[in-house]
Amino acid sequence: MQINNTENPVLIIGGPTASGKSDLALKYASKYNGVIINADSVQLFDKLKTLTAHPSLEEQSLAPHKLYSVLSVDQQISAPIWAKMAVVEIEQAHQNNQLPIIIGGTGFYLKALMEGLSPIPDTPKDIRQNAIDRHLELGTEGLLAELKAIDPMIIPHIDNKNGSRVMRAYEVFKATGKSLKYWQDLPRELPGKDLNFYKLALIPDREVLYERCNTRFQKMIDLGVMDEINELNQMIKDDKVPDDATILNALGFRELNAYLNQEIELDAAIEKATQITRNYAKKQITWCRNQLKPDLILSKSELVEIFN
Repeated sequence: MQINNTENPVLIIGGPTASGKSDLALKYASKYNGVIINADSVQLFDKLKTLTAHPSLEEQSLAPHKLYSVLSVDQQISAPIWAKMAVVEIEQAHQNNQLPIIIGGTGFYLKALMEGLSPIPDTPKDIRQNAIDRHLELGTEGLLAELKAIDPMIIPHIDNKNGSRVMRAYEVFKATGKSLKYWQDLPRELPGKDLNFYKLALIPDREVLYERCNTRFQKMIDLGVMDEINELNQMIKDDKVPDDATILNALGFRELNAYLNQEIELDAAIEKATQITRNYAKKQITWCRNQLKPDLILSKSELVEIFN
């Protein structure tokens, strides 16, 4: 597939963490007058820029970068919210005769943009907090039992061992009085219309990818990442960061924070964070192959023609 005089083209670059997506995006932005739009959930926030591999100031000077560091850590984000933000940037790029280049490893965000989402109403903060509190009190198994009593329809359709999924189904029922399954069965709503997606997946050879994962955290420590960890850790202690803050899911944060709190040795923290990163990269590869369904898979950050 090539984007030959296609109206409203959007280039999507998916792939696992540490694969070189940013470098590839810059190459396409340079060649095709592109605007790089972030689709990584943790890079939306204005903290942990080193840990989450934000584009450097030098990289940002080479092409416009959108949706990086646009949220504070106490703000909520979701796939529908991100998709609406992305569409605004996509439409602006098209108006300026620029190519929108979506880059990131948060697969649910990309699916929301390309395929739309079920029209589930927003959950009020008090109900969301109640779901979190009940989960802390009962655990996943206990909350699942409570969910089964009020919404048996959803039980076969969620991962019963995933606390986040169980809490989500619980809060949706509490907020709307209807099963999450009811909302999921409704027609999906697209955040943007008449967009034509060209999808690339950058999937390096496993040995190359794992070596990048293996050296990732030591390089970040050399760049001063522990100062970032310390700052966020203090915000947590000061109750300035909510328990369900998305930024806390940044790869390596919990492990390096455990070292900072003297709960684990640094070498052990790096090794644990590295293993988690490799496991996550493996899941991202599977998602890219089976869910993104790319028009082209690349093994290295090489520019290929997408326009004649």
